[in-house]
Amino acid sequence: MSYMEKGIEEIHQALKEGKVTSKELIKEALEKSHEVQEKYNAFVTILDDAKEAEVTDHLLSGIPYGIKDNYSTKGILSTGSSNTLKDYIPFFTATAIEKLEKEGAIAVNKTVLDEFGMGGTGTTGHTGIVRNPWNSKRMCAGSSAGSACAVAAGVYPYATGSDTGDSIRKPAAYCGVVGYKPTYGMISRYGLFPFASSLDHCGVITRSVKDAAIVVDTMKGIDKNDMTTWDSKDIHLYDSITGDIKGKKLCTIKEISNIETYPNASPELKEHLENFKKALDKAKELGMEVEEVSIDTKLLNAVASVYVVISCAEATSNMSNLTGIIFGPRGEGKDYIDMMKDYRTKGFSPLIKRRFVIGSYVLQAANKNRYFHNAQRVRRLLVDEWNKLFETYDAVILPVGSGPAKHLDGSKNILDENTQILEEHLQIGNFGGFPSITIPDGFVDELPVGLNLTGKCYDDENILNIAYALESKMNYKNQIAKEVHHG
Repeated sequence: MSYMEKGIEEIHQALKEGKVTSKELIKEALEKSHEVQEKYNAFVTILDDAKEAEVTDHLLSGIPYGIKDNYSTKGILSTGSSNTLKDYIPFFTATAIEKLEKEGAIAVNKTVLDEFGMGGTGTTGHTGIVRNPWNSKRMCAGSSAGSACAVAAGVYPYATGSDTGDSIRKPAAYCGVVGYKPTYGMISRYGLFPFASSLDHCGVITRSVKDAAIVVDTMKGIDKNDMTTWDSKDIHLYDSITGDIKGKKLCTIKEISNIETYPNASPELKEHLENFKKALDKAKELGMEVEEVSIDTKLLNAVASVYVVISCAEATSNMSNLTGIIFGPRGEGKDYIDMMKDYRTKGFSPLIKRRFVIGSYVLQAANKNRYFHNAQRVRRLLVDEWNKLFETYDAVILPVGSGPAKHLDGSKNILDENTQILEEHLQIGNFGGFPSITIPDGFVDELPVGLNLTGKCYDDENILNIAYALESKMNYKNQIAKEVHHG
């Protein structure tokens, strides 16, 4: 019997009743890890020596899980999926991981990401491409590609992720699972390798909304090592899931989710938006109000540029410590400047180097106002616009991406400039630090697609409750990937 394909509550129950032991769960998760690694390349490290933990009343005790490889883990290789840290073994563990360990959760692997979280494809990690468990010719999206792949493939019920633009939520949609990024600062980022500090969120990938609540309840909390954390002890995500959402109000944005916005829509996009419409009907059947609102297209079209400018500028600054002098493999050269240049030139992939060049450029004194400060101004306009929506609505509900997972070879990817905002709108959740969750809402061409719910800061209980009610109505929870081989 495969326990790792079940939900956390069911596994916990089986452990308590003695139907299975923590040791047996670890054995199953490790065997699956090796299988998934062979097929889809989801892991940087598999922890074959993982030890069992005592089963307590805590729902996560004794259950295996995966850690995205940009979380620092003491004594365990932590690479950020970059050659610059390919041998780096930290001397401390990230706060969020410590909290899971304290409750008896058992890490069995470190998952692949796009290098340092930069990229939305799952193809730029130093160990190679992560493939989608539904169709190995497709990508998982990124950057939390390995975590989404492993959870979807049934290696364990959850894995940690991080989300700077959509890095938890889009891989979740592409892999048919749940991706939840709580309000900014609910989970400490101490020990998470920083990419863009004002946008980075810790979070989780699971196969159900309830499981996401259980894990984040455990990871969250104020931390003296992260000044952006806040006291969330009065927020009880798991306990507040009732499914009672009558009278809740959702809005969708015409310029993003209405088929009329896309005159050249591909068959995949048409089907994806059709699925989304059905989900809206289900929301209404549950007793929620759903209204369509309009947002200035000019503002929406600026989302991607704002994200690139701010994230690249912050990344350039955050990663200036990657010199090969303090840690990482030493570069060669006649002096320390040559050594740093050699280390960074050989260590980083072309994508990262491009982002650093952009970041350095927009921060130059001559360009700062025109690019960096203007991007911050537009970020504020977007956040204000969303906050205005939250005065009337409990959540903004939108489709994720322009269809199912993209082809790895790019051969059949139909990227219409018209659909850019469909691909990029999740970044607004990071601009405002809003709680945001993606859940599966159907299939297109036998591949999963998802929808996203985003709400106002600190309203995580409400957002998860709405997501849970919708999930219960749609019947895609606890999906395990079944590989399809066509297309």
